[in-house]
Amino acid sequence: MPRTRNRLIAAARRSMLQRGELYRRLDVAKAAFKPSALVDRGKNRIGEKVDDAAHAVRQEFRDNRWPIAIAAAVGVAWLFREPIKTHAPRLTQKIQDMANAVTDRFHAAADTVDDPDAETDLDADTDEYIEPVENDDETVQ
Repeated sequence: MPRTRNRLIAAARRSMLQRGELYRRLDVAKAAFKPSALVDRGKNRIGEKVDDAAHAVRQEFRDNRWPIAIAAAVGVAWLFREPIKTHAPRLTQKIQDMANAVTDRFHAAADTVDDPDAETDLDADTDEYIEPVENDDETVQ
């Protein structure tokens, strides 16, 4: 009988272990189907997809820097098209005025360098640059 008793004890022990394992698996399955667990798994899957997409975008940008940068600049310009339409004429006028002022200064500096003994070509009353009159041989005759 001791053999039968030992076998029954071993079978009861195995049965308790199997039952415990089944309860653990059942708890895991219950936890997996809870709404919070489903949401967490969904977040993880979405996060993985977003990471994959971001990696693909970075790789494409590394492979095609200039076309993408030009497209981005054009897109930003298109977004700001209305303000550009209203402010562009004034801005171009200011740039032209600044360019004319710079060229006038360079011409004035070049004239004084060419003829250091000549008086300044600035009008004393208005402080404006006066164009020097050039004497051609034909006009003198």
